[in-house]
Amino acid sequence: MAWSGGTAAADQMVLRRHNLGVVLQHLRDDGPKSRARIAEGTGLNKATVSSLVAELAELGLVREGELERGAVGRPGATVELDGASVCGIGAEVNVDHVACLALNLRDEIVGERRRGLDTRTLAPREVLDHLAVLVAETMDEIAARGAQPFGITFGVAGLVDSAGVLVSAPNLGWHDVPVAGLMFERLGRPPYPLRVENEANLAAIAEAAADRCADRRDLVVLAGEVGVGGGIVSDGRLLRGRRGFAGEIGHLQVDPQGRVCGCGRTGCWETVVGLRALLTAAADPDDAVHDPSLPLEQRLGEINRRAELGDARTLSALHQVGRWLGVGAATLVNVLNPGVIVLSGYFAVVGSWMLESMRAELAARSIAPRAGGCRVELSTLGTSATVLGGARVALESVFEDPAMVRRGDASRAPQTIGGSR
Repeated sequence: MAWSGGTAAADQMVLRRHNLGVVLQHLRDDGPKSRARIAEGTGLNKATVSSLVAELAELGLVREGELERGAVGRPGATVELDGASVCGIGAEVNVDHVACLALNLRDEIVGERRRGLDTRTLAPREVLDHLAVLVAETMDEIAARGAQPFGITFGVAGLVDSAGVLVSAPNLGWHDVPVAGLMFERLGRPPYPLRVENEANLAAIAEAAADRCADRRDLVVLAGEVGVGGGIVSDGRLLRGRRGFAGEIGHLQVDPQGRVCGCGRTGCWETVVGLRALLTAAADPDDAVHDPSLPLEQRLGEINRRAELGDARTLSALHQVGRWLGVGAATLVNVLNPGVIVLSGYFAVVGSWMLESMRAELAARSIAPRAGGCRVELSTLGTSATVLGGARVALESVFEDPAMVRRGDASRAPQTIGGSR
């Protein structure tokens, strides 16, 4: 078969870019390694690895580390991730706030902002104006550190399709909002990828990366906000479903005779475990814990304070939500058999008061003995899980094609913008 030298050269370039990504991903997943061990782990020959490491170092993505410990023979210097100037940005729209976080390739948070905002009272474009300003401020912050973004991922509480359109978000009241396109324009049509993802999926990605233990390769994240989002990781991969709609577990029907949900159905799981359910059970309507103008952390802190003082109504409300958490979680355990269920969002803040009743209900309703080996844990990522997961996804483009850093030019980055519509 005839072929041209130009085609062969192009194929070699594609292969090399692929191999750069293989080495960089190997260092991310397995930690610092000597060149010999990188070659062993990737299947590439040692000369190729040395050349690839040199190119990655030239790009500022790796650096020399310490001498390899426990090596047989003469120890070699390890190679570790660098990339202090290479950032991914995660941004979020939720019912009571917008937020943004920048993460560099070293896995260091280099910028973070959060602004309380009652997004349900504003039009989608107004909310995205606020978010664009927050992203621009974060970009200014990382630029002052000599860094630049190479991707942004937006997390939203609702169904997101593969084109970046928010199809439905009952708790926001949004339908068919082209989030990706609107943010692309607001950020000055940036030269790097913009993605949109369900916020609980991003939280699941962050939780799976937070601990590399084997049972976190199969986990479910329950993200408690006004609604309840779910992110599912199966065998180390996010479960998205055919159109990306997997994980809407807040709308499992658990109480057919219960309240009407924001989605229009009756008895959804989030009607009995969402934040509104807890606050309604714990306090009268005029109580300060219902005041949306107060930071959520402050209101949940008050719930914890009352529980610590032994307030009967507060403890009863927490027990009730915990029991309903166990009811729904048992269905997930019976269907998915995860190794871990992680309670995120508001659940993580007050969840210590819920765990006993949740675990008891889960054990009673699970078909497999001991809930199929599933543990329930509280997230340690706080309110940053979604934006942290978003920043990790944004950095994937660099891990897949490290050569894009060479093409990245700070002069092409979006300018700081205001609230254009």
